[in-house]
Amino acid sequence: MVKLVKNSVKITIFRMAFPMLMGTFAMNAYHLTDTWFVSRLGTGALAAMAFTFPVVMFLNFVARGLGTGAMTLISHALGQKDEKKAASLTTHAFFLATIIVIFITTIGIMTIQPLFRFLGAGPEILPLVEGYMKILYLGMIFMIIPMMAGDIIISTGDSKSASFLMLGGAVINMVLDPIFIFGLLGFPKMGISGAALGTVISQFFIFVAALYILHYRHNLICFLSNSRSLIMISWKKILHISIPSILSMMLVPLSQGVITRIIAGFGSAAVGATGAAVRIEMFAFMIPMTVGMSLMPFVSQNYGAGRMDRIKEVSRFTILFAIYYGFSIAVVFYMIAPYFGRIFSSDPEVIKVLVMYIRIVSFGYGMAEVHRYSGFYLIGMHRPIAAATLNMVRVLVLLIPLSFLGAYLFGIKGAFFGRLFADVLSGMIGIICTVTVLKSTKFSNVRH
Repeated sequence: MVKLVKNSVKITIFRMAFPMLMGTFAMNAYHLTDTWFVSRLGTGALAAMAFTFPVVMFLNFVARGLGTGAMTLISHALGQKDEKKAASLTTHAFFLATIIVIFITTIGIMTIQPLFRFLGAGPEILPLVEGYMKILYLGMIFMIIPMMAGDIIISTGDSKSASFLMLGGAVINMVLDPIFIFGLLGFPKMGISGAALGTVISQFFIFVAALYILHYRHNLICFLSNSRSLIMISWKKILHISIPSILSMMLVPLSQGVITRIIAGFGSAAVGATGAAVRIEMFAFMIPMTVGMSLMPFVSQNYGAGRMDRIKEVSRFTILFAIYYGFSIAVVFYMIAPYFGRIFSSDPEVIKVLVMYIRIVSFGYGMAEVHRYSGFYLIGMHRPIAAATLNMVRVLVLLIPLSFLGAYLFGIKGAFFGRLFADVLSGMIGIICTVTVLKSTKFSNVRH
């Protein structure tokens, strides 16, 4: 079962990361597929889909936060070769997720209309949103559990299975979407609600497959010795890591909203160009993102095994990888930025701003990834509050103030340089924080 504490550090990381590329592409395809099919229904349906985005993002944060807590603790237990403890934690994590899902579903269904009216949905859009969200809420258990299960599967080192689950979900969703949305093969035409149903059904199949893999391949689901006291201890440990992780992730849309508001002051062309550039960034971060997804289980397993030497080695290796990769992709993006501009728009002003954004901001990609990796090291060593603080410093102390200051002093170019400086400084702070924690962590207080 313990796969991440013996072989070469570099080979182990890349063996985990490479299969995740397919899964990461699949998840991006998942969202693009839903949006593309719904866009065929007209502007109203597309607008309704846009209104659901912040709520869906919140649900994803809850799932990812719970998954982070479970993954970290289970990896640690596996590193200690305590498979019984790992199985108990897995089972208790699913109990906790089920209770949270019931609570969110109940509150969510009761508050659909007032919440989305508050978000600005008009009377012509609100029925579409309500139809979509009711189905999504009722099927939320099949969304939250598979996300958690995928993270737990990764914690065992089995990233290939996790990736295939993501790919399978994307393929099933791609098949079901047009059937339910447009009423093909004798099914009634459901419109935007069909997109929600397609998502729920595809996730149900992944739900079943994920539980099967965890139970029969990894022996990580156990219904024995689930006393109330043991469950409460597990929940306390999971939430200790999950809550800071969820709060930290919520800073991402907050910062995006503030930065968009800053850019909006320079006109709609600037907003459109920046939005397109952000989508291009997703591809730049695709490869280092898969490496990052491998770091938490790797660090946590080795932390449990007392292998601080391997944690130090992986931190040196991945920091250098992020810096070199970031610089290389920045040089490539700098050269081809005008081609990106022409792909996304024929408006000269949009192209101008998009090229400016890419040529400035891309040189901070490497250090932005270093900052992200630093958070993963800290969570893997059971320091979730330190990781959340690191993210707060980047967003609240550096990114938002520097973007405001840059825009005020130098216009839109200054805003982009503000983002660049924030990424570079946050990466440097991340390195300092990581080195400090690694030096202060001794072998003697790793085993417990």
